[in-house]
Amino acid sequence: MTRRIFTKLLGLFVLLLVFYTVIMEFIFRRMVESTAGATLRLLGREALWAGLIALAIALPIATWAAGRVTRRLERVVAFARRIADGDLSARLDYEGHDDELAGMEAALNQTAEQLGQSFAELESQRQELATMLDSMQEAVVAITPEGYVRWSNAVMRRIAGTQIHPGRPLVHAVRDPEVLACIRAALQHSEVRFGRASSLAPGRIFEINAAPLPSGGALVVLHDVTGIEAAEKSRRDFIANVSHELRTPLTSIQGYVETLVEDPHPNPETTREFLGVILKNATRMNRLTEDLLALASVESPNYKVTPQPTRASALVEDAIESLGGMVVDSEVELESAGAPDALIMADPDAMNQVFGNLIENALKYGKAGGRIRVGAQLLESEVEFSVKDFGPGIAFEHLERIFERFYRVDKARSRESGGTGLGLAIVKHIVQAHGGRIWAESELGSGATFHFTLPLARTTDGAKNVAETHQTVQQGNK
Repeated sequence: MTRRIFTKLLGLFVLLLVFYTVIMEFIFRRMVESTAGATLRLLGREALWAGLIALAIALPIATWAAGRVTRRLERVVAFARRIADGDLSARLDYEGHDDELAGMEAALNQTAEQLGQSFAELESQRQELATMLDSMQEAVVAITPEGYVRWSNAVMRRIAGTQIHPGRPLVHAVRDPEVLACIRAALQHSEVRFGRASSLAPGRIFEINAAPLPSGGALVVLHDVTGIEAAEKSRRDFIANVSHELRTPLTSIQGYVETLVEDPHPNPETTREFLGVILKNATRMNRLTEDLLALASVESPNYKVTPQPTRASALVEDAIESLGGMVVDSEVELESAGAPDALIMADPDAMNQVFGNLIENALKYGKAGGRIRVGAQLLESEVEFSVKDFGPGIAFEHLERIFERFYRVDKARSRESGGTGLGLAIVKHIVQAHGGRIWAESELGSGATFHFTLPLARTTDGAKNVAETHQTVQQGNK
């Protein structure tokens, strides 16, 4: 472009010189024709030769000057193209020049430097914003007015997968109708819309907030409320279960008391029988209240156990000795399956509650087997305890849920035996507070076994204890 401009200027300059020469030739010819004399003819020839010589000298000078300016302008054009392509480090070399072009080149360099600084600041802010959005717990995605993805954060990409990236329609990655309806309403009506999505990700629930953007499009924020919903459902279920468990004995007590009050001449035998039923239900309510308090205690964030080094064998022996009276009148034998002498970390009072609940549970549901076996075995870094009954057993589908609050395999049988449905939940929290694990194994007709683990003690002679543990385990494997 610059070459064409200067070619035209040079051509115009040549035309002007030729025009000047022609005019001078014409004037001098008229003067020569009208004036007889050799002097005028000589002057005409000299003027003509002077014009030709001037033209011959001017052409190379004009060509050199035009070429020089053209090259500098070409560098300016190349510089502008590099800037347009995003190379903000490009600079013009204008040293050694002191003209208007040098001033323009200096101004362009300054502009490029300012643009570089501005873009660096914008890039830094963009990266900070992207980092902040990626660190959010909420999923965030920006949508263009046409429904295409403008950008999304890491949480949204984890939810939607590889289908979501800038430039693609959002409907290719998100199929939840509630999300799409909120986005459509925000785009069409420029209003903030709220919703609830339950099919965006399996098993998860999201609150939707779709807001229009000032520059067009919409910003969608998805807040995962799965945990909140689960906690709320657990709370509702807990309240319903407690209400039901309390209502049953209260209704029974109220009915028997009303019968006694309304009978002016009660039969002593009937009165004794009614009072026995009232006492039984009152005892059940008292046990439920105690279990509720115990569960609230172990589920509290402030609940702490005080583990201390204890022999596993001593723990099993104490449990059998202290809880043996529980099975005296039940014709069930409480026996030991043996236990290692390894030191474990355990809170004796809490463990007494664990064994008590497990043995009581085995007594209620495994009484038909005639015996309950308590034992322990040494593992690599922990000791595994077990309480086994030889009753009817538990069906496989119940094993994962029996440690839930108020969950019963056989509700009618549980209420007849006076169970509250909270004992195993209490045991689970106590074992977990010790850093252990708990689970159940069972086959129908072969009884049920409840296992839990406690970590080995780390005392001053912990190295010796660990060495003894490994030695014992290796001997057992042999």
